[in-house]
Amino acid sequence: MPKNIPQPIIYETKYNQKNASNLNKDIEKDIQADKQNYLINYPTVYIINEGNQAKAKYTVYVGETNDIQRRTLQHLDADPISREDWRQLKATPDATMFVIGHQHFNKSLTLDIENRMMHYLSGVSTVSHLNNRRDNAQRDYYASEEMKPIFDKIWRQLHKRKPDLFPLQRIVEESALFKASPFFKLTAEQLRAKNQILETVGQALKTNKTNQLILVEGEAGAGKTVLMSNIFFDLAKQNNYQLSVTMMVNHPQQEKVYRQIVDKLDIPNAKVQKVVTFINKHTPEQTADIAFVDEAHLLLTKRSQAYYGHGNNELLDIVKRAKITIAVYDEHQVLSNNQIIEKDDKKELLKYKPYIVPLHHQMRIDASAAMVNWLRNLVDDQVISKAPHDKKYDLRVFDDPAKMQAAIDKKANEDGKNGISRMLATFDWPYSSASKNKNDSKGLWQVSQGNWQMPWNLQLRPDKADKHSISGVKYSDLSWAEQPHTVKEIGSTYTVQGSDLNFAGVVIGPSIKYRDGKIVFDPSASRDKKVYQYRLMHDGSKQQFGEKLIQNEFNVLMTRGVHGLYIYAVDPELQAVLRKAIQ
Repeated sequence: MPKNIPQPIIYETKYNQKNASNLNKDIEKDIQADKQNYLINYPTVYIINEGNQAKAKYTVYVGETNDIQRRTLQHLDADPISREDWRQLKATPDATMFVIGHQHFNKSLTLDIENRMMHYLSGVSTVSHLNNRRDNAQRDYYASEEMKPIFDKIWRQLHKRKPDLFPLQRIVEESALFKASPFFKLTAEQLRAKNQILETVGQALKTNKTNQLILVEGEAGAGKTVLMSNIFFDLAKQNNYQLSVTMMVNHPQQEKVYRQIVDKLDIPNAKVQKVVTFINKHTPEQTADIAFVDEAHLLLTKRSQAYYGHGNNELLDIVKRAKITIAVYDEHQVLSNNQIIEKDDKKELLKYKPYIVPLHHQMRIDASAAMVNWLRNLVDDQVISKAPHDKKYDLRVFDDPAKMQAAIDKKANEDGKNGISRMLATFDWPYSSASKNKNDSKGLWQVSQGNWQMPWNLQLRPDKADKHSISGVKYSDLSWAEQPHTVKEIGSTYTVQGSDLNFAGVVIGPSIKYRDGKIVFDPSASRDKKVYQYRLMHDGSKQQFGEKLIQNEFNVLMTRGVHGLYIYAVDPELQAVLRKAIQ
């Protein structure tokens, strides 16, 4: 990391016509002579914000410019004529503007700082609207290695001045919205994938092609959701083709995140819909423009009470009802027998000649390649070898689940009020969302082992002392892991799939054992009926997929932790071999 980087210069002023007209003079009056030039003549980044501090709600605009006074006057004079958001900012008496300069700023660096600022502010709960309509993440350029340390210095100064708008960075970074933000700077692999997808979309639109299917494939943590969010935002804000863009996901926690993105960024021509709503609203004759499907492996592949009257496969029904379908798919995250794609449906999907875009690089787990390989061998090949030593990744085995819970609770408290470190378990204990547990004094379904137990799966409610919100955001609008009280309960794949955790404490139940030198999966020990039930196939046969589904569940749970994984196994043999491997 570069050393001796100077501090940024931050100047705060009222955002109005009078102050804008005198901006350069005020800077010369208020800022030391040797720093004025970096605000007046150098490229700058600026943040215009208005809001009610008492209600902790802000509307924010972030920009960059080579002439801050001219650009501010343009925002006040010309922009309100064509844009409602600028009219509102101009009419707000308490609107303010931060002008940010630095002696190392160049055009590329200010564009990158602008994009990173939008990324962070998109994850701030007090920002109700972020009015920017572009992303400007740059690739490589002179002094690009200075971007992060300069941004960190800027954010720390802004946090001191207005902490409700600029919270501690680690709190922002832990939000699900931050992790799925369309302003996330893409890796080289993601950029290549994005360009391939946009080229395919453009070609399909030019030739009036219908039923174009694009499949993004990659394992858990490969950055699929970030890529989808980025392209979703990019296509929705384009007006070239006047596109209607719809995002769908069959996971309620992830659906909340996309709804927040659309609401906060006020993305034109974009909506988030349930899969069945989309299928019912469109027909093969009246197609939608572009359909996005995140976590398409969670779509239903057989009729049910909720999905009835069309085909037998939701993905096929979506493809038939859209000009272009862009879907994320990972067969290793299928968790239910009603999500298994049958051979005849696979053949029908292949008729649409899907364009496959693979993502190979692991992005979630912040660990060495050796540690990631150890985890992949554990999950994919059921082989437990000696675990590598990794200073960045905290891997532990606990002999007592109560001690593991205490360790996770400590991590959550260390990480701040919204720290995302949580307990998880395989679905090996009874649970029903429709009824209370008659055998428990509080009526709660519990994950238990010996004298230890912990309620799970969205049963607990916020304490009465809480206001049921965080900085004005309702708990119901946050994902399970983001709600502070959920540190007191244990989650399953149904609550954390698609989410990141700082540290994950995983209780491996009796459906996963160690026998004859290998991990084995036992559907008879699972309490998830979708694992052990038979599925009636299209050919009339009945089949079970229990072992594969438990392996997929194992994959989802063991790959949630970004910085660490804590493990307790109910099976004595598995616990012993894990303990030995991690010593």
